[in-house]
Amino acid sequence: MPTLIVHGDDDQIVPIGAAAIAAAKLVKQATLKIYPGAPHGLTDTHKEQLNTDLLSFLKD
Repeated sequence: MPTLIVHGDDDQIVPIGAAAIAAAKLVKQATLKIYPGAPHGLTDTHKEQLNTDLLSFLKD
């Protein structure tokens, strides 16, 4: 099943290496999108980029 993993590289709560990068290695057909400078709350701070990426992923 195609899976989109989105993570900010400035997340101070959930480290990117322990979460997103590790998950992308474990999940087959995973697409990892890293948002430079994005914090833990990227759903608020980067909502336009996230919505664009989600719609693009769903269309593919």
